Amino acid sequence: MRVVIAEDSVLLREGLTRLLEEAGVEVAATAGDAEAFLRAVDANIPDAVVVDVRMPPTFSDEGLRAALVVRKRWPDVGVLVLSQYVEARYATELLSVRTSGGVGYLLKDRVADVAEFVEALQRVAQGGSAIDPEVVAQLLTRKADPLGSLTARERDVLALMAEGRSNPAIASALVVGPGAVEKHVNSIFMKLGLAPTDTDHRRVLAVLTYLGL
Repeated sequence: MRVVIAEDSVLLREGLTRLLEEAGVEVAATAGDAEAFLRAVDANIPDAVVVDVRMPPTFSDEGLRAALVVRKRWPDVGVLVLSQYVEARYATELLSVRTSGGVGYLLKDRVADVAEFVEALQRVAQGGSAIDPEVVAQLLTRKADPLGSLTARERDVLALMAEGRSNPAIASALVVGPGAVEKHVNSIFMKLGLAPTDTDHRRVLAVLTYLGL
């Protein structure tokens, strides 16, 4: 099995390379940004790629976008995406592309279990899938009720956000401190799979989800 790794962190990139090579996997190339990664895939045509969701220059979704390019341009190449936490929107976008190549979406914590990680990568390289249980749980929750994972207080905060209230105004209405509101808002973003980006306004997207739009 030959793979190409895309990870901006030098330590993690070198760690993944050593981990895979010790497991008998050939690391054909590594890259620290999306453009270099795509060039490496084109030059090596690996069996599979391992890609971090967030990469330079904005550290938002460059890695995911590059993974989608691989899925479409090289449909036989397996794609395994790594993420720091569950980003259901990204997972949905990746899994919605139908190709002959395998696909996987794992949390970075899974890398700690070397045998499990290598086995997942092998499945993806062979055209199978490897989806983190946490990702599956969140996708099922979002499908049944996108707001189902929110606490009662988070729903209160989101309802006030839908009214156009600012964080200080929400704090005043709920009689809590501004810090508490900020934590609730960040938790709402995380549970709804709204990762930071340069193009999407997460507050607006959260309200649209709340309104069922």
